[in-house]
Amino acid sequence: MYAHMRSVFGLQETTRFVFHALEYLFCSMSSVCLHAVKGLQDEIKLVAIDLESKPTWYKERVYLENKVPSLEHNNKVIGESLDLLKYLEDNFEGPKLLPNDPSKQQFAEELLKYTDTFNKTMFTSCKGDPVKETGSAFDYLETALHKFEDGPYFLGQFSLVDIAYGPFIRTFQLIFQNVFKYDITIGRPKLGAWIEEINKIDAYMQTKYDPAKLVEFFKKRFLVVLHAFY
Repeated sequence: MYAHMRSVFGLQETTRFVFHALEYLFCSMSSVCLHAVKGLQDEIKLVAIDLESKPTWYKERVYLENKVPSLEHNNKVIGESLDLLKYLEDNFEGPKLLPNDPSKQQFAEELLKYTDTFNKTMFTSCKGDPVKETGSAFDYLETALHKFEDGPYFLGQFSLVDIAYGPFIRTFQLIFQNVFKYDITIGRPKLGAWIEEINKIDAYMQTKYDPAKLVEFFKKRFLVVLHAFY
């Protein structure tokens, strides 16, 4: 009932959600995961965009800011990953992924806002000592996972917060293991347990991509910095 129909190049399509091509994907996988969790496969069409070669039609006909991910729905376009997650949660049917508990809602907002800080810390750390400079960010997540004891997730039960962090943590865990030979879960038992639990969720696992391609992309992107580690 929520999907609108429109003509694109003469073809009828459902609502479109545009995300990064897998080779260049980081943050937008959270939106793809939520798409799967809420069972929106019949309502929203996923369209992959290669960041290295964006098609001209995307900026001209879909999103003037030419950023990904984006969601085209009801004759408007929503961008920015966190805005997309909240929009999908509020406007589409499926399991509700934010709790009614006010204290959990407040903590959810705090954690969602921290995603920007977390990711900036991860990427800027490549200019120095990644293991040392990211310690406080991973410790922040470990502390956050101690707040609620009614489950293994950030708000106790699985929520939008876990979807927002899932792809980021999975990406950086893989990179730290394969590039910097460092296990981010050492000394962080809650984070380790969280990773184990979220990997059991089928919809989340559907968003996994080739780890070898991800590591190779990272090495190319930060090749100058990585020379110090080989």
